[in-house]
This record gives sequence, structure tokens and C-alpha cells, in this order.
Amino acid sequence: MSVSEDHTARLNLPLLWAGQAQKELFHNEALTLLDMHVQPIVLEIGAAAPPAERAEGDMWVAGADASGEWAGHAGMIAGWTGGGWRFIAPRPGMCIWSRQHDCMAFYRNGGWRVGDLRGTGVTIDGIQVVGARQGAIAEPDRGDTIDSEARAAISAILGALRSHGLID
Repeated sequence: MSVSEDHTARLNLPLLWAGQAQKELFHNEALTLLDMHVQPIVLEIGAAAPPAERAEGDMWVAGADASGEWAGHAGMIAGWTGGGWRFIAPRPGMCIWSRQHDCMAFYRNGGWRVGDLRGTGVTIDGIQVVGARQGAIAEPDRGDTIDSEARAAISAILGALRSHGLID
């Protein structure tokens, strides 16, 4: 069987096939990798070497200068299992929880982006509190029209705050 026929396309989990010896090993390997993929929580992003102290289920993201058992696995999620280290190659859009940073990290453009969220707005309790960026507000200048310019600037500020849902 070729590599593409004996592993799943997205998560690279080992598949069982007819006549295969020791199916339980392949099944257990698939469950171990699945355990790492589902709700991944890493202790550190960019770790240079495997930690001396680790517990089964602990995970890290290997750093660019990864050494030891992590050499050649830079940027990958490294998980400690009963059978040793397992590695998950990140895919664009993949997300993990980083305990080190206490926030999500997303894999984009070949690297992990910590706390980098993208979207068109933030809604809290059904109210949009942050939306698309508004146009620049002109600053008042010169003294002869300062009152009307100040009113226009204040109106623009209030309009932007309202459009972001920050005030009524």
C-alpha cells in the first residue's frame, strides 16, 4: 500500500486493511494521534528541546532550533505518549491553546501566530462591540473655524463609537 492509501488524508491517521497483522497496534496509534488532534493544549510554543519532566498527554510546539528527539520537527506539535514522542505536522488554519500565553495560537503562513484573531467584528451578548475600521477623522486646525471643526470631529468620533457598539 502506498502512503496515501494507508493513512488518512487530513490527520495522517493509520488505516486498517484486510489481512493486516496486529491491527490493534494501528488502531491504538490512530487513537493516540487523534487524542493529540482533538482540543490540542500545548505547554509552550517554540521549545528548543524535549523537557526532562513530562507527563503522558503533555504537548509542546518544537522550536525552529529543535534538538534531541525533536530535531527535524521544527514547528510541529510534539506530544509525549506511553510509546514515546509523537508529532503532528501543522496545517494552515489549525489552532491550539497555549498555556504559556493563555490564549489561542493559529498556524498561518508557515508559523504559529499567538493571539492573532481575524474577523469582521466582535459581538458580545448579541451587540457588535468592534467592527470594520472606519475612515480617518480629520483633526481641527486654525482658530477661525475651530468650533465647527470640533463639532464635526466630535460627531465623527461619536459615530465611530456607535458603529462599533461601544456607546448608544
